Amino acid sequence: MLIRPFAAVRPNKEDAALVASPPYDVLDTKEAKAIAGNNDKSFLHVSRPEIDLPEGIDPSSPEAYAAAKSALDSLMARGVLVKDAERRFYAYRQQMGSHSQTGIVAVFDTKEYLGGVIKQHEKTRRDKEDDRTRHIEILKAHTGPAFLTYREDKAIDELVREACKAAPLYDFTAPDGIIHTVWEIGGENSCAASEIEELFARIKVAYIADGHHRSAAASRYAREHDFEGESRYYLAVAFPANQLKILPYNRLVKDLAGLGEEEFLAKISSFFKVGEKGERNCRMYLNGKWIPLSWDLPSEGSVVSKLDVSYLQDHLLGPILGIGDVRTDERIFFMGGIRGEKALEDKVDSGEAAVAFSMESVTVEEMMAIADAGEIMPPKSTWFEPKLRSGLFIHQVE
Repeated sequence: MLIRPFAAVRPNKEDAALVASPPYDVLDTKEAKAIAGNNDKSFLHVSRPEIDLPEGIDPSSPEAYAAAKSALDSLMARGVLVKDAERRFYAYRQQMGSHSQTGIVAVFDTKEYLGGVIKQHEKTRRDKEDDRTRHIEILKAHTGPAFLTYREDKAIDELVREACKAAPLYDFTAPDGIIHTVWEIGGENSCAASEIEELFARIKVAYIADGHHRSAAASRYAREHDFEGESRYYLAVAFPANQLKILPYNRLVKDLAGLGEEEFLAKISSFFKVGEKGERNCRMYLNGKWIPLSWDLPSEGSVVSKLDVSYLQDHLLGPILGIGDVRTDERIFFMGGIRGEKALEDKVDSGEAAVAFSMESVTVEEMMAIADAGEIMPPKSTWFEPKLRSGLFIHQVE
C-alpha cells in the first residue's frame, strides 16, 4: 500500500497539550464547550466551532464552517500552529494505564480506499459524509486523522522502536490520564522515510478501525478535485493490529415494549440461558440487578451473524423489544465501554433506560475477518480506546 510523508501543520512544542482535543464525534456541543472552557488554543474551536456561536446554531451550518476556518486561521496566525518546512513521517504513541500503542502518522491514498486496499467494516451516513466533506472544502485541510490498522510487520515494528529512542517532539498527559508522545521520523529524502515507504509497500491491506466518515469524505473531496496534488491523500495514523484495544459498545433501551418484567424474562429465556454463564455471554441490568445471559455460538452463518451484538439484536432487541433499525430507532442508545458498568446502572436507575446490556468486546481479528469478507458490522459494535487526539496533525489539501 502507498504511504507518504507530509508537511504537517501542528502545534508548537509549548502549546501541544493545550491544542490537542478529543475527536469531534465523541462529544456533544455542551461537552465540547465545557472542555474548551477559557482555552482559546483548544482545537475544539476548529472541530466543534458551534461552541463559539450563539446557542442553537446548527454545527453543519455555513456559519459553523466559517467559524471553524476563522479559528484555524487564528491558531496559525498566532503561531500556536506552525507548518513543517519539509514532508516527514511521525511516530505517535498513546499510553492508557498499562496499555500502549504506537502508530505511524502519514497520508494515505484515497484511490486505495476506493479500491478496497483500505478496507471498511461499517456503513457511513450521507449526512455525516456531507458534513466532513464540506469541512475539508472550507478549511482546505484534513483536521482529524483516521485510525487505521494493519497486520503487524516485524521490520516496521523495529523501525518504529528505533525512532522512539530519540527525544520526543511532544510528550504530555491529557486530562483523561492518557499519555500522548510524538517523535519525528526523517524528512522525505531521508533513509528512514524511504524505508517506511518500502516496508508499507509490502502491506497488502489496511483496515479502518475508526474514522469511516473521515475516510469517505476524503475520498469524495479527492474525486471532486480529480485526485490532483494533495487532494488525493488523506491523514491517518496506522497501528499494528496486535497493539490495539477494543472495548465493548453497550446498549440501553428506554422501555420494555409494554412487557412486564416477568413476561420479558420469560420471552428471552427461549433464546438465552438466563442467570447462567456459557459459551457466549453478556450481562443485563434490569430493576437494580445484573443478570447474566448466555447462549451457544451458532454453528452456521456469516462472521457478522456470530457476533454477540448480532445475536442480541436478532434474538432479543428485534423480536422481543421491537428495535428494528438501531441507526434510527430513538428507543435505543449506546455507551462506550470506557465508561464502565456503573454508568449503565445510573442510566437505568434514573429511569432514562429500562434495561442495559453490557457486551463482550469484538476482537480485532473478528473486525478484520468481516472486512476481508466484504461484510458490514452492526452499528456501534466497536469502541477503540484510546482515541486519537485532534489538532496534533493537520494535512493541508492545497
